[in-house]
Amino acid sequence: MNRISSNYEENVQWFNDVLGAGRSCDMVCRDLYVGGRRARFWVIDGFGGDAILERMGAFWLSLQPEAVQGLTEMQQFADRYVTFMEVNVSYDRDDIVTSVLMGKSLLVMEGLSGAALIDAKEYPSRSVGEPPDGKVLRGSHDGFIEAVVPNMAMLRRRIRDPHLTMEGLKVGQRTHSDVALCYLDDRVDHALLDELRHKLQNIQANSLTMAQESVAEAIRPKQWYNPFPKPDPAAACVMEGSIILMVDNSAAVMILPTTFFDFTQEANDFYFPPLVGTYLRVLRVTVFLISLLITPAWYLMVSSPGRLPSWLDFLSSPEPAALSLLSQLLVVEFLIDVLKLASLNTPDTLSNSFSMLGALILGDFAVQAGWLGPEVLVYMAFVSVAGFAQPSYELGYAFKLLRVALLLLTAAFDVWGFCLGFVGILVLLATTKPLVGHGYLYPLIPFNGKALRRLLVREPINRDNT
Repeated sequence: MNRISSNYEENVQWFNDVLGAGRSCDMVCRDLYVGGRRARFWVIDGFGGDAILERMGAFWLSLQPEAVQGLTEMQQFADRYVTFMEVNVSYDRDDIVTSVLMGKSLLVMEGLSGAALIDAKEYPSRSVGEPPDGKVLRGSHDGFIEAVVPNMAMLRRRIRDPHLTMEGLKVGQRTHSDVALCYLDDRVDHALLDELRHKLQNIQANSLTMAQESVAEAIRPKQWYNPFPKPDPAAACVMEGSIILMVDNSAAVMILPTTFFDFTQEANDFYFPPLVGTYLRVLRVTVFLISLLITPAWYLMVSSPGRLPSWLDFLSSPEPAALSLLSQLLVVEFLIDVLKLASLNTPDTLSNSFSMLGALILGDFAVQAGWLGPEVLVYMAFVSVAGFAQPSYELGYAFKLLRVALLLLTAAFDVWGFCLGFVGILVLLATTKPLVGHGYLYPLIPFNGKALRRLLVREPINRDNT
């Protein structure tokens, strides 16, 4: 431990040099006389709560010498004269520097060993408005923001249970990002919790530039070829015994453990009656499967004449076009992604009109010029719409990559390619390693009938779901 010195001048000089006092314009310092003793105060401009610090400073300046007479420890001074609730005393220089850079205010006083760290920070943040994805028709319309503390407060507001635990960790060798594990200690799987805590504490990364995505990348199993998302950014599922991982500077949280079926659920399921919620879940899973198989299956059916029964002959005669059928499907897949990226980078006031005009102009021109057949546009339009029917953007792109791979295998090996590709997708799902917990296809593999029913069937809220 790099212990703080007992010499006041040495401490002041060391903290001035390390914290950048006089070098960084946002590092604010103030010299005080508290009861006749010299003191120095450090705080980052923009983090300190001005009103709180001003009231405490005025109180300290009013202290008489006899008030601090006989004090030798900063802890004694903090217990008597630091009126703010969130204060601690540290003797480790490295810990003190990290705390100041996180927004705490530092107080060092002549003749007192240790330094007081006052957590009177006020991070700049936006309001808790509804997130752009995961919108609900009924219920609460607030969402998580980029600061951990307000996010924890929103959970506390909804779960007023003394078993709700907020465990704080610091991750990143240079950034020391705040991470919070939120769980009910009487319902959580403690073995899973210990595994997750161990992985977080052993992350070997200098910084978490992409917040929760960086954490997920650092602790996920090394499967670069696997497109399926591992954590589920969502609102609270703590009551079911899940663990929520919050990362500072991110408005999304991760629910752990996460399986494939968790990505087929959304908040609206719980705001509708159980029968309607069940229908929406079954519909979402069905649309998943159709969007994965529809274009490879259609290509398989129309690629060889006479393969379809007579009542499906209307599917086997796509209009001729300049490009082959396989090329048409791949080109439209590419164009859809181009339109998505263009819409994402288009100003909000123009994005809707741009997307519609782009799709209409490109689609109509391609058909009129004979590049694409109208049947291809119909099937790909369904695939695009189906992609917005599920709440997970990451899972949508995983299905897209698998659909293209299945289409290429079908084109190369016909029926055998389609069958082998489909089996390969199932094997990939079954062998996907989640961040923590059961397998990715749990509760299907390993099988748990009760848990599977709860995922597929929206049960009444007054039933004991334990």
